Amino acid sequence: MELGQIVYSKAGRDSGKYFAVVEIESEDRVKIADGNTHRIKHAKLKNVKHLQTDGDVLAKIADKLKNEQQVFDAELFSALRFYNENKQ
Repeated sequence: MELGQIVYSKAGRDSGKYFAVVEIESEDRVKIADGNTHRIKHAKLKNVKHLQTDGDVLAKIADKLKNEQQVFDAELFSALRFYNENKQ
């Protein structure tokens, strides 16, 4: 897992939705957000085994997170819109 990586939730109340990794807590726990139901300031702590990834990374979001710049919820929501509207 890396910052800005797009993940698909396989378990929990938020299963079936796409999120972005906004913070790495440990090797097997990350904080995820989508800019809507889970805002960046109140990101959800999630076990990595409940997430699936295909390797896509939101480059602009990842750069901002790595440089500790502010990422707006609207920006994150907009970046994930394509994934959540076109899910299988």
